[in-house]
Amino acid sequence: MASPAPKPAADQPLEPATDSGLPLKPVYRAADAGAEPPAPGEYPFTRGIYPEMYRRRPWTIRQYAGFGSAAETNRRFRYLLQQGQTGLSVAFDLPTQIGHDADAPIARGEVGKVGVSISSLKDMEILLNGIPLDQVSTSMTINAPAAILLLLYELVAEQQGVAGSRLNGTVQNDILKEYAARGTYVFPPRPSMRLATDLFAYCKDRLPNWNTISISGYHLREAGATAVQELGFTMAHAVAHRVGRLLERSDYLVRGRRRLCGPLQGEQPGDHGRRGRGAAEDHVAAAESDGVVATRCREGSPGAVVRPRVQAIVAVGCGDP
Repeated sequence: MASPAPKPAADQPLEPATDSGLPLKPVYRAADAGAEPPAPGEYPFTRGIYPEMYRRRPWTIRQYAGFGSAAETNRRFRYLLQQGQTGLSVAFDLPTQIGHDADAPIARGEVGKVGVSISSLKDMEILLNGIPLDQVSTSMTINAPAAILLLLYELVAEQQGVAGSRLNGTVQNDILKEYAARGTYVFPPRPSMRLATDLFAYCKDRLPNWNTISISGYHLREAGATAVQELGFTMAHAVAHRVGRLLERSDYLVRGRRRLCGPLQGEQPGDHGRRGRGAAEDHVAAAESDGVVATRCREGSPGAVVRPRVQAIVAVGCGDP
C-alpha cells in the first residue's frame, strides 16, 4: 500500500529553487520564453552559430577513448573508425597530463588508468599507426603539456607525409581551469599562460586549421561552483587567454577564436574562415559596432575589447562542427 509523500524537513525552503538559488515556477508556459529568438546564425546564436547548422554537413562523431598502452588504444581507435566514427578523441592518463614519463616513481600505479600513456615520440607513433591524419580530426584532452603532445602529433603527421596545413583537430589547452578546479598543472600560472598562448602563435604559422584552445566550464561546476559561477569563470578564463595574447600580438590567432566568436561573415560549417590580422581587425570592428565589454586581466594589464557574443558562445561550450 502506497504511503503519503514525506513532508519537507523544517530546514528545507518551501519554494523550490535551482542549485544556484533561483526560484522555480510550478510550470512554465510559452509566455515564459519571451520574444521569438533570432534565426540560426544570428546573435546571440540561441538556435546555433550557422544559418543551416548541420543540414548540409553533419557534425564530427567521436568517442572519448584511451586506456592502457599506446598499442591498446590504437586498436580501439581503429575499431571505432571502422564502425563509422569520423574523428578521434584522445584521453591521456594522469602521468601524461602532468608531464611525467611512465617509468617515473611518482607515476607508479597510475600509468594507463584513466587514459593512454604517452611518454615519447615512439608512443605517439604507435598510438596513431595506420590512421591517416589528413582524413580525421583529432581532439586531445590535454592542458599543461598540450604544446608537447601536439608537437608529437605533428611529427607523426610529417612521417606520414601530411603537411601541418592539412591537420585538423583541437587541444584543450585551458590551463586556468586546472588551477581553479582540476589541479593537473605543471608550471606556475604566468609561464603556463605564456606556454598556452604561444601555442596560438605557433599554430597560426604551422597548423592553421587547428583549434588551439577549448575553454571548459563543467569542471568548475563539479568542483562546487553554481551554474552562474560556472559560466562567469568560464567566460573570464576565455577573456584572460584572449587578452593575454592580444597584448603580445595584434594578429591573434583567429582559428583559436572562431570556436569562441562564432563564424565569420559568410562562413559555413566546415569552413575555416579568414585568418590573420585582417580577420582579427574584422572582429574588432564588429565588436565596436556591437557594443564592447572592457576587461582587465588580474595583473593589471591594459583593458581590451571583447565581443559580447564571445562570452555567449564560450558559455555554452560551442564545439567543432
